[in-house]
Amino acid sequence: MKPKSNKDLVKLYYEELWNKNKKEYIETLFDDNITFHGSLDINTVGKQEFANYMDKILTGIPNLFHGVELMVCENDYIAVRAIYNGTHKGKLFDFEPTGNRIKYNGASFFKFKDGKIVDIWVLGDLTNLYKQLQ
Repeated sequence: MKPKSNKDLVKLYYEELWNKNKKEYIETLFDDNITFHGSLDINTVGKQEFANYMDKILTGIPNLFHGVELMVCENDYIAVRAIYNGTHKGKLFDFEPTGNRIKYNGASFFKFKDGKIVDIWVLGDLTNLYKQLQ
C-alpha cells in the first residue's frame, strides 16, 4: 500500500511495521534521519538505529500489539493514544522474562515532512508496565 496521507503513514507504522513486524516498512515510512524518543529512555537517530530498537523491544515482547484508540491530526503532526499488550517472553532491558501478559497505555506524537515520518515521541505508562515486568 502506497501511503496517501500522514494518517496512512501512522496506520502503516502500527499495523504493518509493529503489529506484523514488517521491518521493510522502515524504508517506506521514515525519513533517512528519523529521530525517535521513547519513554523507555531510548533515543535513536536514523533508520538502522530504529530497527535495532525494534529488535530489542520485540526480543522482550515478541507478540507486542499496538492498538490505536484515538488519532488526532493537525497540519504536519499526529497524536495517537494507544494501548500496548503482549507477553513478556524475553529479556527486556534489565527485566528477565516473566511470562506475564502485559498491557499498558501510551501516547505517540509524530511529525512529518515531504511524505515521511521525521520525528516520533512516545510516552508510555512506565509505572504500570514495570509492575507487570516483575
